[in-house]
Amino acid sequence: MRAASLALLSVLGLGVATDAHATLIRYGAHLTGASESPPNASPGTGVARVDVDTVGQTMRVRVTFSDLLGTTTASHIHCCTAVPFTGTASVATTTPTFAGFPLGVTSGSYDLTLDMTQASSYNPSFVTANGGTTAGAEAVLFAGLAAGEAYLNIHSALFPGGEIRGFLNVPEPASIAIFGLGLAFLGLIRFRRRALPESAVI
Repeated sequence: MRAASLALLSVLGLGVATDAHATLIRYGAHLTGASESPPNASPGTGVARVDVDTVGQTMRVRVTFSDLLGTTTASHIHCCTAVPFTGTASVATTTPTFAGFPLGVTSGSYDLTLDMTQASSYNPSFVTANGGTTAGAEAVLFAGLAAGEAYLNIHSALFPGGEIRGFLNVPEPASIAIFGLGLAFLGLIRFRRRALPESAVI
């Protein structure tokens, strides 16, 4: 029993150590017209993933989208709304659009890593509004992402204010904890099966 307890603690400890040393925070969003403010009836959809490295101070933005009614004119992250997961906010990242984002199309994909220590990664007015430094802008943007107050928007010629968007979010802590406990339980069962003599295994 003592060995089984140690095995369980080691599995749980591994999860804690991994989390304690992690520098990557992954946010995701499902982009739709219904999520715009005001909502629209665009059939367009998209998926966005934003990986924030808080130690390396980078932000990787990946987007895939299709079936837009209008052709793309810009895309960026807006922050920070007054209420999480609702409302509108000014543009926080590169203006007039992410560098290299596919424009003049109704579908496409995108992948770019931004250096968040560089002024070129932000809307200049966002930097000015947050202390006038990239450090201030970075702190506010990262806090807004964590609080559910930032969204990725794709603008089009038909919907200049945004055709599809989605608030960036992370898995709920409860879901992560349940997943971790599930892994720990499986590890304990496997350990106990190995520890039992073959004649005792049913």
